[in-house]
Amino acid sequence: QVQLVESGGGLVQPGGSLRLSCAASGFTFSSYTMTWVRQAPGKGLEWVSAITSSGGSTSYADSVQGRFTISRDNAKNTLYLQMNRLKPEDTAVYYCANLKNPYIAALADGYAGKGTLVTVSS
Repeated sequence: QVQLVESGGGLVQPGGSLRLSCAASGFTFSSYTMTWVRQAPGKGLEWVSAITSSGGSTSYADSVQGRFTISRDNAKNTLYLQMNRLKPEDTAVYYCANLKNPYIAALADGYAGKGTLVTVSS
């Protein structure tokens, strides 16, 4: 069965950095575009970033462009999200996902992990 397990979340001060990881299993990871989606407290899902199967193309939401970097290691079946210059508004649960449409935040239409909480606060 498909499993996606996120890690790396935590508390960080504004301006700081974190790197999230997502360990994938149960499917051919290297064949799929992968996605990060987040949900801030009390708000809806927000699409954050996606990376094609080979890693050759990446896309970002305007809200994170220039601060976040998505990457993958297909040999390790692992997806990453490097987050720099974090802001309080980046506080959210971050989900790794394998979605039918990798470019929208529709977690119900695919597979997602349980998420990892990122809190940006001083």
